[in-house]
Amino acid sequence: MGRARVYHCTAMTPRWLKFFLVLLLGVTGLTSAEVETLAMVQPKRVVIIPVRDEIGSPVLFILRRGLKTAIEEKADVVVLDMKTPGGALDVTFDIMEALAKFPGQTITFVNNEAMSAGAFIAATTGEIWFTPDGIIGAAAPVQSTGKDVDATMKLKITSYLRARMRAISEGKGERGPVISAMLDEAYELKVGDEVLKAKGELLSLTATEASKTYGDPAKPLLAAGIAKSIDDLLTKKFGASGYNSRRLEITWSERLAVVLNKISPLLMGLGLLALFIEFKTPGFGFFGIAGIVCLGVVFLGTYAAGLSGHEPALVFALGLTLVVVEVFFFPGVAIVAVAGLAMMLGSLVWAMADLWPGVPLTVAWSGDAFAAPLRNLGLGLVLAVGLGIALARFMPRGWVWDKLVLGSVVGGAAQSAGGAPEDAGRTASLIGALGVAVTALRPSGQIEIDGRRYEAQVAVGAIDTGDAVVVRGRASFGLVVEKAEA
Repeated sequence: MGRARVYHCTAMTPRWLKFFLVLLLGVTGLTSAEVETLAMVQPKRVVIIPVRDEIGSPVLFILRRGLKTAIEEKADVVVLDMKTPGGALDVTFDIMEALAKFPGQTITFVNNEAMSAGAFIAATTGEIWFTPDGIIGAAAPVQSTGKDVDATMKLKITSYLRARMRAISEGKGERGPVISAMLDEAYELKVGDEVLKAKGELLSLTATEASKTYGDPAKPLLAAGIAKSIDDLLTKKFGASGYNSRRLEITWSERLAVVLNKISPLLMGLGLLALFIEFKTPGFGFFGIAGIVCLGVVFLGTYAAGLSGHEPALVFALGLTLVVVEVFFFPGVAIVAVAGLAMMLGSLVWAMADLWPGVPLTVAWSGDAFAAPLRNLGLGLVLAVGLGIALARFMPRGWVWDKLVLGSVVGGAAQSAGGAPEDAGRTASLIGALGVAVTALRPSGQIEIDGRRYEAQVAVGAIDTGDAVVVRGRASFGLVVEKAEA
Protein backbone atom coordinates (compact mmCIF):
# COMPACT_ATOMS: atom_id res chain seq x y z
CA MET A 1 0.00 0.00 0.00
CA GLY A 2 1.16 3.49 -0.68
CA ARG A 3 2.08 5.78 2.17
CA ALA A 4 -0.56 8.22 3.31
CA ARG A 5 0.14 11.76 2.26
CA VAL A 6 -1.56 13.95 4.80
CA TYR A 7 -0.14 17.27 5.92
CA HIS A 8 -1.59 19.56 8.59
CA CYS A 9 -0.70 23.25 8.42
CA THR A 10 -1.31 25.55 11.34
CA ALA A 11 -2.63 29.11 11.25
CA MET A 12 0.92 30.30 11.96
CA THR A 13 2.36 28.59 8.84
CA PRO A 14 3.24 31.12 6.08
CA ARG A 15 1.55 30.65 2.70
CA TRP A 16 4.80 30.16 0.85
CA LEU A 17 5.77 27.38 3.25
CA LYS A 18 2.40 25.66 2.84
CA PHE A 19 2.85 25.67 -0.95
CA PHE A 20 6.40 24.37 -0.67
CA LEU A 21 5.40 21.55 1.67
CA VAL A 22 2.55 20.45 -0.56
CA LEU A 23 4.96 20.48 -3.49
CA LEU A 24 7.36 18.24 -1.53
CA LEU A 25 4.54 15.79 -0.88
CA GLY A 26 3.73 15.54 -4.56
CA VAL A 27 7.24 15.47 -6.00
CA THR A 28 9.29 13.51 -3.47
CA GLY A 29 6.71 11.08 -2.17
CA LEU A 30 7.67 11.87 1.43
CA THR A 31 5.20 11.10 4.17
CA SER A 32 3.54 13.93 6.07
CA ALA A 33 5.63 13.10 9.17
CA GLU A 34 8.85 13.43 7.16
CA VAL A 35 7.74 16.72 5.64
CA GLU A 36 6.75 18.08 9.06
CA THR A 37 10.21 17.17 10.29
CA LEU A 38 11.63 19.30 7.50
CA ALA A 39 9.25 22.11 8.44
CA MET A 40 10.73 22.16 11.92
CA VAL A 41 13.96 23.42 10.37
CA GLN A 42 12.31 26.84 10.09
CA PRO A 43 13.75 28.95 12.94
CA LYS A 44 11.41 29.75 15.81
CA ARG A 45 10.64 33.41 16.26
CA VAL A 46 11.28 34.35 19.88
CA VAL A 47 10.45 37.60 21.71
CA ILE A 48 12.27 38.17 25.03
CA ILE A 49 10.46 40.41 27.53
CA PRO A 50 12.31 41.71 30.61
CA VAL A 51 10.53 41.36 33.97
CA ARG A 52 12.74 43.33 36.30
CA ASP A 53 12.60 44.82 39.80
CA GLU A 54 9.35 45.08 41.75
CA ILE A 55 6.19 43.86 40.07
CA GLY A 56 4.12 46.98 39.53
CA SER A 57 2.30 48.97 36.89
CA PRO A 58 5.38 49.76 34.76
CA VAL A 59 6.20 46.03 34.46
CA LEU A 60 2.61 45.31 33.39
CA PHE A 61 2.78 48.08 30.80
CA ILE A 62 6.03 46.73 29.35
CA LEU A 63 4.79 43.14 29.30
CA ARG A 64 1.53 44.05 27.57
CA ARG A 65 3.40 45.88 24.84
CA GLY A 66 5.78 42.94 24.44
CA LEU A 67 2.94 40.45 24.09
CA LYS A 68 1.17 42.63 21.53
CA THR A 69 4.41 42.90 19.58
CA ALA A 70 4.86 39.12 19.68
CA ILE A 71 1.31 38.55 18.43
CA GLU A 72 1.68 41.11 15.64
CA GLU A 73 4.95 39.54 14.50
CA LYS A 74 3.46 36.02 14.76
CA ALA A 75 6.19 34.97 17.17
CA ASP A 76 6.27 31.31 18.21
CA VAL A 77 7.72 31.80 21.68
CA VAL A 78 7.74 34.47 24.40
CA VAL A 79 10.45 34.27 27.06
CA LEU A 80 10.13 36.25 30.31
CA ASP A 81 13.61 37.24 31.48
CA MET A 82 12.73 37.41 35.18
CA LYS A 83 14.54 38.88 38.14
CA THR A 84 12.08 40.18 40.73
CA PRO A 85 11.58 40.12 44.51
CA GLY A 86 7.78 40.23 44.01
CA GLY A 87 5.29 43.06 44.15
CA ALA A 88 1.64 44.06 43.84
CA LEU A 89 -0.72 41.12 43.61
CA ASP A 90 -3.42 42.87 41.58
CA VAL A 91 -0.86 43.73 38.91
CA THR A 92 0.33 40.12 39.01
CA PHE A 93 -3.17 38.92 38.13
CA ASP A 94 -3.31 41.39 35.24
CA ILE A 95 0.01 40.02 33.97
CA MET A 96 -1.26 36.44 34.24
CA GLU A 97 -4.37 37.32 32.25
CA ALA A 98 -2.28 39.08 29.60
CA LEU A 99 -0.03 36.02 29.22
CA ALA A 100 -3.08 33.83 28.62
CA LYS A 101 -3.89 35.86 25.49
CA PHE A 102 -0.66 34.87 23.72
CA PRO A 103 -1.37 31.89 21.41
CA GLY A 104 2.19 30.57 21.27
CA GLN A 105 4.56 29.01 23.79
CA THR A 106 5.53 30.89 26.95
CA ILE A 107 8.69 30.33 29.00
CA THR A 108 9.96 31.91 32.21
CA PHE A 109 13.73 32.17 32.62
CA VAL A 110 14.47 32.71 36.32
CA ASN A 111 17.50 34.98 36.03
CA ASN A 112 18.12 34.58 38.90
CA GLU A 113 15.19 35.38 41.21
CA ALA A 114 11.43 34.82 41.03
CA MET A 115 10.09 35.43 44.50
CA SER A 116 6.52 35.98 45.70
CA ALA A 117 4.51 37.49 42.82
CA GLY A 118 7.25 36.40 40.42
CA ALA A 119 6.53 32.76 41.32
CA PHE A 120 2.85 33.21 40.42
CA ILE A 121 3.74 34.71 37.04
CA ALA A 122 6.26 31.93 36.34
CA ALA A 123 3.61 29.31 37.19
CA THR A 124 1.39 30.76 34.45
CA THR A 125 3.91 30.09 31.68
CA GLY A 126 4.34 26.78 29.87
CA GLU A 127 7.88 26.10 31.09
CA ILE A 128 10.14 27.39 33.87
CA TRP A 129 13.91 27.45 33.30
CA PHE A 130 16.58 28.51 35.78
CA THR A 131 20.07 29.90 35.85
CA PRO A 132 22.40 27.68 37.92
CA ASP A 133 21.98 30.06 40.90
CA GLY A 134 18.26 30.71 40.33
CA ILE A 135 15.74 30.61 43.20
CA ILE A 136 11.94 30.71 43.33
CA GLY A 137 9.35 30.72 46.13
CA ALA A 138 8.26 32.45 49.36
CA ALA A 139 5.00 33.62 47.83
CA ALA A 140 2.88 34.17 50.95
CA PRO A 141 0.92 37.46 50.84
CA VAL A 142 2.44 40.15 53.08
CA GLN A 143 2.05 43.86 53.60
CA SER A 144 4.18 46.29 51.61
CA THR A 145 6.15 46.85 54.84
CA GLY A 146 7.01 43.13 54.99
CA LYS A 147 4.71 42.40 57.94
CA ASP A 148 2.05 39.70 57.91
CA VAL A 149 -1.44 40.68 56.84
CA ASP A 150 -4.48 40.33 59.07
CA ALA A 151 -5.29 36.65 59.77
CA THR A 152 -8.82 36.79 58.30
CA MET A 153 -7.65 38.56 55.19
CA LYS A 154 -4.75 36.16 54.81
CA LEU A 155 -7.09 33.16 54.86
CA LYS A 156 -9.25 34.70 52.14
CA ILE A 157 -6.29 35.62 49.96
CA THR A 158 -4.52 32.27 50.40
CA SER A 159 -7.68 30.32 49.57
CA TYR A 160 -8.23 32.39 46.45
CA LEU A 161 -4.60 32.09 45.33
CA ARG A 162 -4.47 28.33 45.81
CA ALA A 163 -7.61 27.90 43.71
CA ARG A 164 -6.12 30.16 41.05
CA MET A 165 -2.86 28.20 41.01
CA ARG A 166 -4.69 24.87 40.75
CA ALA A 167 -6.64 26.17 37.78
CA ILE A 168 -3.59 27.31 35.81
CA SER A 169 -1.43 24.29 36.76
CA GLU A 170 -3.70 21.50 35.56
CA GLY A 171 -1.76 19.01 33.46
CA LYS A 172 1.60 20.42 34.60
CA GLY A 173 2.68 17.75 37.07
CA GLU A 174 3.41 18.90 40.59
CA ARG A 175 3.36 22.61 39.73
CA GLY A 176 0.06 23.32 41.51
CA PRO A 177 1.04 21.68 44.81
CA VAL A 178 4.52 23.24 44.66
CA ILE A 179 3.16 26.78 44.25
CA SER A 180 0.60 26.11 47.00
CA ALA A 181 3.47 25.15 49.31
CA MET A 182 5.16 28.45 48.46
CA LEU A 183 2.20 30.61 49.52
CA ASP A 184 0.68 28.66 52.43
CA GLU A 185 2.83 27.63 55.41
CA ALA A 186 0.05 25.32 56.59
CA TYR A 187 0.21 23.27 53.38
CA GLU A 188 2.23 20.03 53.43
CA LEU A 189 3.95 19.17 50.14
CA LYS A 190 4.25 15.46 49.66
CA VAL A 191 5.26 13.60 46.48
CA GLY A 192 4.72 9.87 46.83
CA ASP A 193 5.95 8.92 50.26
CA GLU A 194 8.45 11.79 50.49
CA VAL A 195 7.56 14.96 52.37
CA LEU A 196 9.24 17.88 50.61
CA LYS A 197 7.84 20.60 52.87
CA ALA A 198 6.37 20.16 56.31
CA LYS A 199 3.63 22.34 57.73
CA GLY A 200 4.72 25.57 59.37
CA GLU A 201 7.15 26.86 56.74
CA LEU A 202 7.14 28.30 53.25
CA LEU A 203 8.72 26.53 50.31
CA SER A 204 11.57 28.07 48.32
CA LEU A 205 13.52 26.12 45.71
CA THR A 206 16.96 26.43 44.17
CA ALA A 207 17.49 25.51 40.52
CA THR A 208 18.88 22.12 41.54
CA GLU A 209 15.97 21.39 43.87
CA ALA A 210 13.44 22.46 41.24
CA SER A 211 15.11 20.14 38.70
CA LYS A 212 15.11 17.05 40.93
CA THR A 213 12.95 14.23 39.52
CA TYR A 214 10.21 12.32 41.34
CA GLY A 215 7.67 9.62 40.55
CA ASP A 216 7.49 6.86 38.00
CA PRO A 217 8.08 7.81 35.27
CA ALA A 218 10.48 10.34 36.79
CA LYS A 219 9.60 13.98 36.16
CA PRO A 220 11.25 17.21 37.35
CA LEU A 221 9.55 18.84 40.31
CA LEU A 222 9.22 22.28 38.69
CA ALA A 223 12.09 23.15 36.33
CA ALA A 224 12.10 22.34 32.62
CA GLY A 225 15.87 22.82 32.60
CA ILE A 226 18.89 24.83 33.73
CA ALA A 227 20.72 27.21 31.37
CA LYS A 228 23.48 29.77 31.79
CA SER A 229 21.70 32.34 29.63
CA ILE A 230 18.65 32.78 27.44
CA ASP A 231 20.72 31.96 24.36
CA ASP A 232 21.84 28.76 26.10
CA LEU A 233 18.19 27.97 26.92
CA LEU A 234 17.04 28.51 23.33
CA THR A 235 19.96 26.53 21.94
CA LYS A 236 19.16 23.58 24.20
CA LYS A 237 15.52 23.74 23.21
CA PHE A 238 15.63 24.56 19.48
CA GLY A 239 19.25 24.08 18.41
CA ALA A 240 21.93 26.66 17.61
CA SER A 241 20.28 27.67 14.33
CA GLY A 242 16.74 26.82 15.30
CA TYR A 243 15.61 30.24 16.52
CA ASN A 244 15.69 33.98 15.84
CA SER A 245 15.34 36.05 18.99
CA ARG A 246 14.45 39.65 19.59
CA ARG A 247 14.69 41.37 22.95
CA LEU A 248 12.06 43.97 23.80
CA GLU A 249 13.69 47.30 24.52
CA ILE A 250 12.15 49.48 27.22
CA THR A 251 11.04 52.85 25.81
CA TRP A 252 11.73 56.26 27.33
CA SER A 253 8.07 56.66 28.28
CA GLU A 254 8.12 53.38 30.24
CA ARG A 255 11.25 54.47 32.06
CA LEU A 256 9.52 57.77 32.78
CA ALA A 257 6.54 55.87 34.24
CA VAL A 258 8.92 54.13 36.66
CA VAL A 259 10.41 57.48 37.74
CA LEU A 260 6.99 59.13 38.15
CA ASN A 261 5.83 56.33 40.42
CA LYS A 262 8.90 56.84 42.61
CA ILE A 263 8.53 60.63 42.93
CA SER A 264 4.75 60.71 43.26
CA PRO A 265 4.89 61.99 46.89
CA LEU A 266 7.03 64.96 45.79
CA LEU A 267 4.70 65.78 42.89
CA MET A 268 1.71 65.46 45.19
CA GLY A 269 3.26 67.82 47.74
CA LEU A 270 4.12 70.42 45.10
CA GLY A 271 0.63 70.15 43.64
CA LEU A 272 -1.06 70.68 47.00
CA LEU A 273 1.21 73.64 47.78
CA ALA A 274 0.47 75.24 44.41
CA LEU A 275 -3.29 74.85 44.91
CA PHE A 276 -3.02 76.35 48.41
CA ILE A 277 -1.18 79.37 47.00
CA GLU A 278 -3.77 79.69 44.24
CA PHE A 279 -6.66 79.77 46.73
CA LYS A 280 -4.82 82.49 48.71
CA THR A 281 -4.26 84.72 45.68
CA PRO A 282 -6.84 86.64 43.70
CA GLY A 283 -7.92 85.26 40.35
CA PHE A 284 -6.77 82.03 38.77
CA GLY A 285 -3.36 81.68 37.19
CA PHE A 286 0.01 79.99 37.22
CA PHE A 287 -0.19 78.30 40.63
CA GLY A 288 -3.63 76.82 39.98
CA ILE A 289 -2.53 75.39 36.65
CA ALA A 290 0.73 74.08 38.14
CA GLY A 291 -1.12 72.39 41.02
CA ILE A 292 -3.61 70.67 38.74
CA VAL A 293 -0.81 69.57 36.40
CA CYS A 294 1.23 68.06 39.28
CA LEU A 295 -1.72 66.12 40.67
CA GLY A 296 -2.73 65.11 37.16
CA VAL A 297 0.75 63.74 36.47
CA VAL A 298 0.59 61.66 39.67
CA PHE A 299 -2.76 60.22 38.65
CA LEU A 300 -2.08 59.74 34.94
CA GLY A 301 1.37 58.25 35.59
CA THR A 302 -0.29 55.56 37.68
CA TYR A 303 -3.32 55.08 35.46
CA ALA A 304 -1.39 54.84 32.19
CA ALA A 305 0.73 52.06 33.63
CA GLY A 306 -2.37 49.96 34.29
CA LEU A 307 -2.55 50.08 38.09
CA SER A 308 -6.11 51.39 38.26
CA GLY A 309 -9.41 51.07 36.46
CA HIS A 310 -11.68 53.73 35.01
CA GLU A 311 -13.48 54.56 38.27
CA PRO A 312 -10.62 56.59 39.82
CA ALA A 313 -10.33 58.56 36.56
CA LEU A 314 -14.00 59.48 36.70
CA VAL A 315 -13.76 60.56 40.35
CA PHE A 316 -10.65 62.65 39.60
CA ALA A 317 -12.39 64.32 36.63
CA LEU A 318 -15.48 65.08 38.75
CA GLY A 319 -13.34 66.61 41.51
CA LEU A 320 -11.45 68.73 38.99
CA THR A 321 -14.77 69.90 37.53
CA LEU A 322 -15.98 71.04 40.96
CA VAL A 323 -12.78 73.04 41.52
CA VAL A 324 -13.12 74.72 38.11
CA VAL A 325 -16.81 75.50 38.76
CA GLU A 326 -15.94 77.14 42.10
CA VAL A 327 -13.11 79.22 40.65
CA PHE A 328 -14.88 80.50 37.55
CA PHE A 329 -18.61 80.43 38.34
CA PHE A 330 -19.18 80.47 42.09
CA PRO A 331 -16.14 82.15 43.67
CA GLY A 332 -16.27 82.22 47.43
CA VAL A 333 -18.36 79.05 47.80
CA ALA A 334 -15.50 77.22 49.46
CA ILE A 335 -17.38 73.98 50.10
CA VAL A 336 -17.51 73.25 46.35
CA ALA A 337 -13.74 73.58 45.92
CA VAL A 338 -13.03 71.65 49.12
CA ALA A 339 -15.28 68.80 47.98
CA GLY A 340 -13.62 68.77 44.57
CA LEU A 341 -10.13 68.73 46.07
CA ALA A 342 -11.13 65.91 48.43
CA MET A 343 -12.41 63.87 45.47
CA MET A 344 -9.18 64.47 43.55
CA LEU A 345 -7.04 63.37 46.48
CA GLY A 346 -9.29 60.38 47.14
CA SER A 347 -9.02 59.28 43.51
CA LEU A 348 -5.22 59.44 43.74
CA VAL A 349 -5.26 57.13 46.76
CA TRP A 350 -7.76 54.83 45.03
CA ALA A 351 -5.66 54.67 41.85
CA MET A 352 -2.52 53.71 43.78
CA ALA A 353 -4.22 51.21 46.10
CA ASP A 354 -3.16 47.56 45.88
CA LEU A 355 -6.67 46.09 45.73
CA TRP A 356 -6.64 42.29 45.50
CA PRO A 357 -9.24 40.47 43.39
CA GLY A 358 -11.71 38.36 45.35
CA VAL A 359 -11.20 40.37 48.55
CA PRO A 360 -14.11 42.62 49.69
CA LEU A 361 -13.31 46.31 50.00
CA THR A 362 -14.20 46.26 53.70
CA VAL A 363 -11.55 43.60 54.27
CA ALA A 364 -9.04 45.50 52.14
CA TRP A 365 -9.46 48.55 54.39
CA SER A 366 -8.52 46.43 57.40
CA GLY A 367 -5.33 45.29 55.70
CA ASP A 368 -2.51 47.11 53.97
CA ALA A 369 -4.05 47.82 50.56
CA PHE A 370 -4.29 51.57 51.22
CA ALA A 371 -1.24 51.91 53.47
CA ALA A 372 1.26 52.86 50.75
CA PRO A 373 -1.09 55.30 48.94
CA LEU A 374 -2.07 56.99 52.21
CA ARG A 375 1.60 57.14 53.18
CA ASN A 376 2.38 58.83 49.86
CA LEU A 377 -0.51 61.26 50.38
CA GLY A 378 0.65 62.01 53.92
CA LEU A 379 4.20 62.58 52.72
CA GLY A 380 2.85 64.88 50.03
CA LEU A 381 0.91 66.89 52.61
CA VAL A 382 3.99 67.13 54.85
CA LEU A 383 6.05 68.35 51.90
CA ALA A 384 3.37 70.90 51.01
CA VAL A 385 3.25 72.26 54.58
CA GLY A 386 7.04 72.27 54.88
CA LEU A 387 7.52 74.06 51.59
CA GLY A 388 4.78 76.53 52.51
CA ILE A 389 6.52 77.38 55.80
CA ALA A 390 9.85 77.72 54.02
CA LEU A 391 8.19 79.94 51.42
CA ALA A 392 6.77 82.22 54.08
CA ARG A 393 10.03 82.33 56.02
CA PHE A 394 12.71 82.69 53.38
CA MET A 395 11.15 83.95 50.14
CA PRO A 396 12.23 87.52 49.39
CA ARG A 397 9.47 90.11 49.37
CA GLY A 398 8.42 90.76 45.81
CA TRP A 399 5.57 90.50 43.40
CA VAL A 400 4.72 86.96 44.40
CA TRP A 401 4.74 87.76 48.10
CA ASP A 402 2.66 90.87 47.54
CA LYS A 403 0.01 88.73 45.86
CA LEU A 404 0.06 86.13 48.63
CA VAL A 405 -0.22 88.42 51.63
CA LEU A 406 -3.72 89.68 52.26
CA GLY A 407 -3.91 92.58 54.65
CA SER A 408 -1.10 94.87 53.43
CA VAL A 409 -2.07 97.87 51.39
CA VAL A 410 0.36 99.17 48.79
CA GLY A 411 1.68 102.46 49.99
CA GLY A 412 1.87 101.49 53.65
CA ALA A 413 -1.76 101.89 54.75
CA ALA A 414 -2.76 99.18 57.20
CA GLN A 415 -6.10 97.40 57.23
CA SER A 416 -8.58 98.38 59.87
CA ALA A 417 -8.25 95.04 61.69
CA GLY A 418 -5.35 95.41 64.10
CA GLY A 419 -4.22 98.69 62.53
CA ALA A 420 -3.73 102.13 64.02
CA PRO A 421 -6.81 104.29 64.75
CA GLU A 422 -5.87 106.76 62.00
CA ASP A 423 -5.80 103.88 59.49
CA ALA A 424 -9.34 102.89 60.48
CA GLY A 425 -10.46 106.49 60.01
CA ARG A 426 -8.87 106.67 56.59
CA THR A 427 -10.62 103.53 55.35
CA ALA A 428 -13.94 104.69 56.86
CA SER A 429 -13.75 107.84 54.79
CA LEU A 430 -13.55 105.76 51.63
CA ILE A 431 -17.12 104.42 51.91
CA GLY A 432 -18.92 105.57 48.79
CA ALA A 433 -15.69 106.31 46.92
CA LEU A 434 -15.22 105.14 43.35
CA GLY A 435 -12.20 103.09 42.30
CA VAL A 436 -11.03 100.51 39.81
CA ALA A 437 -10.19 96.83 40.25
CA VAL A 438 -6.48 96.31 39.57
CA THR A 439 -6.84 92.55 40.07
CA ALA A 440 -9.82 90.28 39.65
CA LEU A 441 -11.93 89.99 42.80
CA ARG A 442 -12.97 86.31 43.17
CA PRO A 443 -13.97 87.24 45.87
CA SER A 444 -10.82 89.03 47.13
CA GLY A 445 -8.26 91.17 45.36
CA GLN A 446 -6.99 94.74 45.13
CA ILE A 447 -8.56 98.00 44.04
CA GLU A 448 -7.08 101.42 43.38
CA ILE A 449 -8.55 104.70 44.66
CA ASP A 450 -6.83 108.03 43.93
CA GLY A 451 -3.53 106.30 43.12
CA ARG A 452 -3.47 104.13 46.26
CA ARG A 453 -4.14 100.38 46.40
CA TYR A 454 -6.33 98.67 48.98
CA GLU A 455 -7.27 95.10 49.74
CA ALA A 456 -10.93 94.53 48.92
CA GLN A 457 -13.53 91.84 48.56
CA VAL A 458 -16.87 91.50 46.84
CA ALA A 459 -19.83 90.14 48.82
CA VAL A 460 -21.59 88.46 45.90
CA GLY A 461 -20.27 87.33 42.52
CA ALA A 462 -16.97 88.43 41.03
CA ILE A 463 -15.40 91.55 39.52
CA ASP A 464 -12.96 91.48 36.63
CA THR A 465 -9.74 93.47 36.35
CA GLY A 466 -10.38 97.01 35.10
CA ASP A 467 -14.01 97.20 36.21
CA ALA A 468 -15.17 100.28 38.11
CA VAL A 469 -16.10 99.64 41.75
CA VAL A 470 -17.73 101.53 44.58
CA VAL A 471 -16.86 101.05 48.25
CA ARG A 472 -19.86 99.93 50.33
CA GLY A 473 -18.27 99.10 53.67
CA ARG A 474 -15.39 97.70 55.67
CA ALA A 475 -14.45 94.18 56.75
CA SER A 476 -11.79 92.73 59.01
CA PHE A 477 -9.44 92.22 56.08
CA GLY A 478 -10.19 95.10 53.75
CA LEU A 479 -12.89 97.07 52.01
CA VAL A 480 -16.21 95.66 50.82
CA VAL A 481 -17.00 96.77 47.27
CA GLU A 482 -19.46 96.14 44.49
CA LYS A 483 -19.37 96.75 40.78
CA ALA A 484 -20.23 100.36 39.92
CA GLU A 485 -23.16 100.93 37.64
CA ALA A 486 -22.23 102.17 34.18
